[in-house]
Amino acid sequence: MLPDVVTFWHGKLDRLRQLCLRSQLAAGHSVTVYSFEPLAELPDGVGNAEAEAILPRAFSEKLRPPNPDGTWRDWTTLQFSDFFRMRLMARNEGLWLDADVLLLKAVEIDPATPLFAWERPRQLGNSVLHLPPDDAIVAAFEDLMSQDELTPDWLALRHRLTFMLRKLRGGSQRLSDIRVAIYGPAALTALARRTGALHHALPKKSFYAVHAEPELFFERSDFSALIDDPEIIGFHISPKGRGDETPAPGSLHAWAAEQFG
Repeated sequence: MLPDVVTFWHGKLDRLRQLCLRSQLAAGHSVTVYSFEPLAELPDGVGNAEAEAILPRAFSEKLRPPNPDGTWRDWTTLQFSDFFRMRLMARNEGLWLDADVLLLKAVEIDPATPLFAWERPRQLGNSVLHLPPDDAIVAAFEDLMSQDELTPDWLALRHRLTFMLRKLRGGSQRLSDIRVAIYGPAALTALARRTGALHHALPKKSFYAVHAEPELFFERSDFSALIDDPEIIGFHISPKGRGDETPAPGSLHAWAAEQFG
């Protein structure tokens, strides 16, 4: 099955993410970006849907209070998106791809089977995610979202100890301040292990071949082995501030811009 691709964005789309969205369209997917405000920078053919209908903006205040002008602070956007993708799974909306996932080919799914991939040797990524709406991982997040304090029952012991010590020392009383990815890849990995779903994970190179080494994408290199490998479906790029850079000649970035720009 060729699923619809869905994602969430808050703020201005940089050129790299526009490029990635075009690659998702070129692979044959219908692509919809959910947001709280209209996104003027969306490529032609990409849909824009109202995020409030999926997860109200007010949910972000469980993570941390906004700035005085109402804007979100530090990690709020990233953590909100961790919950947003699970709410999309609960509604059976399709395949989640982060806006910085560049596709080389279409992503096919079995609607009744989870889809994700290893990002690191012991950690799953959640940048590419499909879960059936009745999946136990989705149910665990739905239960968590009904809480005010957002404290998972799958929390690792080291995070429980860190949180306890921080509270004893008068630090933040919010678990969301412990670690930016506390509800992201670490949570998905813990829940997949608990529910016996780890065997569904694709190999790391399926989507994360350049994730930990962004120079493989942004700098001049021989990238032929990457684009010729049949096991590589796409790249989660994670630009870390380089999203509006002009592609360097001879780079995978430049190749992608020529293919999908």
